[in-house]
Amino acid sequence: MTSAFQASLLDSDDEIELRPLGPSVRRTPLDHGAWIDLRRGWVTGADTLFERLRDTVPWHAERRHMYDRVVDVPRLLKFYDEGETLPDPALDTARRVLDAHYAAELGEPFRTAGLCFYRDGRDSVAWHGDTIGRGSTQDTMVAIVSVGAPRALTLRPRGGGGRTLRFELGHGDLIVMGGSCQRTWEHAVPKTARPCGPRISIQFRPRGVR
Repeated sequence: MTSAFQASLLDSDDEIELRPLGPSVRRTPLDHGAWIDLRRGWVTGADTLFERLRDTVPWHAERRHMYDRVVDVPRLLKFYDEGETLPDPALDTARRVLDAHYAAELGEPFRTAGLCFYRDGRDSVAWHGDTIGRGSTQDTMVAIVSVGAPRALTLRPRGGGGRTLRFELGHGDLIVMGGSCQRTWEHAVPKTARPCGPRISIQFRPRGVR
């Protein structure tokens, strides 16, 4: 069952707009050539965007093999590959702005968009890096826009040891994982027993990164 969505008191604008990036993006260097960029409240009207995506995206559940059994993936999913029409014009705009901001550093555009719907605190994603494809051997970027209620995104060095970082993301926040982050660090959205509302994350990736 999906938890009731409670809008942010700080995001009362029904019109969806993007605030500037530029100097407002705060970069945190990590170990092994990885880094994180954070831009709080990048999307205004983010609660409106959450409701539109919740209601219009053709969400589906998946089942995957884990060890000796098949289990439900604890979140709903939708992936938009290159050339597919994104479900809302705001996502096209977001991708264009990200392309412009990161063009010199990334050297290529963001091509795909993966959407995850975390319905409540029982939905999650386990520790992983986006290492299917080029992310396993090359530096790259994954840009994540969060709309809906805040949930924790945690990061830790791959192989254990070192510090674990925690970011509460929602209501239009942007986080970008860059450099070697996908192959030298892992990230997760852990389950939580505390009451929390639903969240949607939109992950923009370059070609050949999953």
